[in-house]
Amino acid sequence: MFHVKQESFDIIVVGGGHAGVEAAHAAARIGAKALLVTHKIETIGVMSCNPAIGGLGKGHLVREIDALGGLMGLAADFSGIQFRLLNRGKGPAVQGPRAQADRNVYRASIQGLLKTSEDLTILESEVSDLIINKQAVSGVVLRDGSSIKSKAVVLTTGTFLRGVMHVGDTKVEGGRVGDDPSVRLAERIDSFGLPLGRLKTGTPPRLDGRTIKWNKLKSQPGDTDPSLFSFMSKSPSLNQVTCGLTETNIKTHEIIRKNIDKSAIYGGKIDSKGPRYCPSIEDKIVRFPDRSSHQIFLEPEGLNDNTVYPNGISTSLPVNIQEQYVRSIHGLEDVLITQPGYAIEYDFVDPRSLKHNLELKNIDNLYFAGQINGTTGYEEAAAQGVVAGLNSARQALGLESIIFSRSGSYIGVMLDDLVTRGVEEPYRMFTSRAEFRLSLRADNADQRLTPLAIDVGCVGEERKKAFLTKLEDLNNIRTLLTKIKLSPQGASAFDINIKKDGKKRTMLDLLSLPGVRVDKFSSAIPELQYVSEESKRQIEKDALYANYVDRQLRDAEALKRDESLIIPIGFNYNLVVGLSSEAKAKLSTVRPENIGQASRVDGITPAALTLIMANLRLRQAS
Repeated sequence: MFHVKQESFDIIVVGGGHAGVEAAHAAARIGAKALLVTHKIETIGVMSCNPAIGGLGKGHLVREIDALGGLMGLAADFSGIQFRLLNRGKGPAVQGPRAQADRNVYRASIQGLLKTSEDLTILESEVSDLIINKQAVSGVVLRDGSSIKSKAVVLTTGTFLRGVMHVGDTKVEGGRVGDDPSVRLAERIDSFGLPLGRLKTGTPPRLDGRTIKWNKLKSQPGDTDPSLFSFMSKSPSLNQVTCGLTETNIKTHEIIRKNIDKSAIYGGKIDSKGPRYCPSIEDKIVRFPDRSSHQIFLEPEGLNDNTVYPNGISTSLPVNIQEQYVRSIHGLEDVLITQPGYAIEYDFVDPRSLKHNLELKNIDNLYFAGQINGTTGYEEAAAQGVVAGLNSARQALGLESIIFSRSGSYIGVMLDDLVTRGVEEPYRMFTSRAEFRLSLRADNADQRLTPLAIDVGCVGEERKKAFLTKLEDLNNIRTLLTKIKLSPQGASAFDINIKKDGKKRTMLDLLSLPGVRVDKFSSAIPELQYVSEESKRQIEKDALYANYVDRQLRDAEALKRDESLIIPIGFNYNLVVGLSSEAKAKLSTVRPENIGQASRVDGITPAALTLIMANLRLRQAS
């Protein structure tokens, strides 16, 4: 696994972060010979920031990664030390699974899963250049000057492209603590003439948990019935822990305000944009001056690790100021900082330079995934890795790309947002981004995506068998519940009160009503006693949204029709008579692949789309 014995591969993946491991593993799963090149093999699977996976929107992505045979969900379940289903009190469509992970176990889990892949080779080195022939990539050049050929390359450089870390006035070049930046590769990307930008992200100081006064703090336990990520997991693998809760106070805020000019962010050292939804503590104080406190989640980083991650106080203030404001917080009066917080700036490429399959528009066989595309978060990176890995491998094997639609997955929503709208700040997934979120639920990710995964061969036999068995069970239950129709009077025999309209409804229809569960019908359908609880709950969730999903499916069909109207590569918008100069400029920049994508470009009106479609018909007729 760790030794290169050949001079060429089907694909080469550059970078061993969350995007890189998913890309390399996905490519190998479908039979491509894949090489993963990383600075340090020991850091593969490292959680560089918070030791957690999932959340609202993000949890949906992890479920979809798992449904496609990816690694993140399994590793999160292997290493999870606290599981919580966010928005538990709301409907299943907006619930998001989240897991606090043992950082070391997660890394070991990822590395262990990679070792099971026969078609994957891992090399410890640095890629300093790409081999380009006639606007197409055909391999990489390593730092020692040697070259390795391939049919495609996937770049997953994370925060390493000209990465610079900031702590107050101190500036250190690097992709993360202890790792050098990637400069020569960044210079090569410069030569492609791509639109580049700078983004920033940050991390809080790490704390020694033995110096926290836990007995003074509120606690946050996990769920007693954990919601896991992988459809193959049955229960947590590790002992579960409780997190702590505390908050900043007026004194904390005074210390930060007094020293705000010493922050790299507010002292003029950084002018790039950071994630709006995960702001630094300096940002919070400046943006919300009337707030007297901000909540902090004290998250243990492992069962055998004393390090605690204080989620909510990322910073780029000098170390001595970090110590002052942290020790002003309730329960942290005597705390020791084991690693200061810092901000990191890095290069990214405008994702509008990419196709939906994550291949560059102007360089063939070169794919980008992860933070290089302007996203933030492990989950967004890993999901892109799966897409880039599958599509680069299929290209190398002479197969067509897999295109993920907005109507079929959160992965599709993210990709379409990136390549159509671009980013002005690090992109983060939320359920609110998805128009079809009632049908794109975390619980049904396997029903939506595993059939595709089976078709393209990116899931193993064990998962395939488990899914087909589950699907058969669900179909059997639906058949049983649709056989019997009940009038309003008949429904009342099952303690179900509905409008006395004389209309007969199937038992499956009645499951859409509040409080109606499958078990209500066990007396009438004895076979239900043999159905698993998991299958019952799934049928109930599917039924709850059935009427809404039918409407969304009609909208999705309209979207698919638009997406089937292909705009040829190199289409000249300047020749479209009547199209505004602004529309021509925007469309020429984005270069949408179809009418559906063109319709989502900011400022493009229905009238503009009509002109484009008329022009396309004229071209076809001639």
